[in-house]
Amino acid sequence: MSAKKRQDDLTDPTAASPSARETEQWAAPPSAPQKIRFGLRSKMFALFFFIPIVLILASSLLYIWQLNTLSSRLATGSSEMVTQMSEDILIKRAQAVASQTQLYLTTHPDLKKHIFNYDINFKAIAVQKVGVTDYTALYEKPGPDGIWHTWAHVNPDIVGIDMTTLKKSLGENFDGFWKIYSGIKVKDESKGYYNWRDADGVVRKKFMVVVPVAGTPYAVAATAYVEEFTNPIRLMQDSAAQFAVKTRYIVVGILGATLILIGFIVAWYGYRLTEKITYLTNIADRISVGDLDAEITGIKSGDEIGELARAISRMQGSIRLAIKRLRERR
Repeated sequence: MSAKKRQDDLTDPTAASPSARETEQWAAPPSAPQKIRFGLRSKMFALFFFIPIVLILASSLLYIWQLNTLSSRLATGSSEMVTQMSEDILIKRAQAVASQTQLYLTTHPDLKKHIFNYDINFKAIAVQKVGVTDYTALYEKPGPDGIWHTWAHVNPDIVGIDMTTLKKSLGENFDGFWKIYSGIKVKDESKGYYNWRDADGVVRKKFMVVVPVAGTPYAVAATAYVEEFTNPIRLMQDSAAQFAVKTRYIVVGILGATLILIGFIVAWYGYRLTEKITYLTNIADRISVGDLDAEITGIKSGDEIGELARAISRMQGSIRLAIKRLRERR
């Protein structure tokens, strides 16, 4: 530009101001904004919301699974242990009754088997209560006739009958009962589980142990319902299951509350952060097209965003100063 031309521009009132013209010559044309595929808010949501929630959910499910597994194992182990202890108690009771019966029969050699159930003293020894509802019983191994007879029992209708006739009343459950009942024919003691139909028609599982009375053809049978062993454990299992369900609800409630809280914090903070960044981006775009009067207001934070705002302000001042010096040189 010649000196005369500059002079004409300075004296011409219609000519553009030096600052405006020089700003237009200095400023670069604005570039088109790029489309953001994965913005800062989305990244914050993924890093500070989705990933922590997945980890918290995984740890919560693992905790619930371990709690249920521990509860199940404790209940199962306790049930097996109590069942074994109950079986041992029943065996010892049968052995004790067999020893007492042997002693009584030794001291009363004239006592006939047909009056076992009617001799008060003998019946008190041979028929003793087991558990809540059951009793021991005394029966005889088969003689030459091959018939099994019960001679002392809490139910007098069973005394003296051929025990194989119970097959009609027991039906399909008879085989399990008979296998244990007649087991002493081939071994010293017989024990096991079988199904028994009560008078009310309900079939329940029983445990029976048979111990021979030494030196006699007799044996003592002791029975007890399995549920008498396992009812306390079942109550404990139910209580543990209820506790596990309650704990699961608590964990799910805490997880839901945590999800809502983290989601709100991330959404609110992400919105505030991206709002400030968008605002500073707009200010920078205005400065880039020559709007040096754009002012940064509303950002007072002392973090990196505040520092960025101050840096843009310093840049704006530097551009103004550079343009002023350029104008003075001309």
